[in-house]
Amino acid sequence: MIRKITTADNTETFLNETVGESYHSQTGAVEEALKKYAIPCKIAEKAKSGKIRILDAFFGIGYNSAMAIDIALKENPDCEIEVIGLENDPEIIQKMQEIDPPIAFFTHYKKLTKDNLKFKEGKVSVKILLGDARETVKQLSENHFDAVFFDPFSPKTMPEMWDTSLFEQMYRVMSDSAILATYSCARLGRENMSKAGLFYNDGPTVGRRGPGTVATKWL
Repeated sequence: MIRKITTADNTETFLNETVGESYHSQTGAVEEALKKYAIPCKIAEKAKSGKIRILDAFFGIGYNSAMAIDIALKENPDCEIEVIGLENDPEIIQKMQEIDPPIAFFTHYKKLTKDNLKFKEGKVSVKILLGDARETVKQLSENHFDAVFFDPFSPKTMPEMWDTSLFEQMYRVMSDSAILATYSCARLGRENMSKAGLFYNDGPTVGRRGPGTVATKWL
């Protein structure tokens, strides 16, 4: 069961009642997309190059990458943007039809359904790979992405998605200058990032007791 809820910044997300967790912090769904993903991954700065490639791992309702597109196009309206989303649940993709967040590009995300998993709008292309992220990520090229938004359910609820093997895949697809951001600072995730060869540091604290985490290929 997936139920719509309103967060403290008056934007909507969904609660997965089967898992027992919401898809965003209840203190602010859209705020989290901006402050825990777009800003730490330096989307505006990277957009100046004219091209940016984003891996939205655990796509959900797409707030993280849709916000990043807004930020990138504001900085550079001619930026070429590629978003690849990894998502296992076709039901949550359908739920995008039920929400209207204050993210300008999100209106285009409503072209995505369980039967239509990609679109192109101007110089922006978005594609979802549906299935287990541990398998679908293997379809992606090495050293391809400039930013990785790592946003599964929590390590407590879904520890298998914070395993070293998946972080090794994140490392493989990240460019040498890429930044990975996640909302969690759990020891399990951070230790497994290190085992995969990533160097981590604290990310911003937004609506949660602890900071997020940012990780790179360099120290």
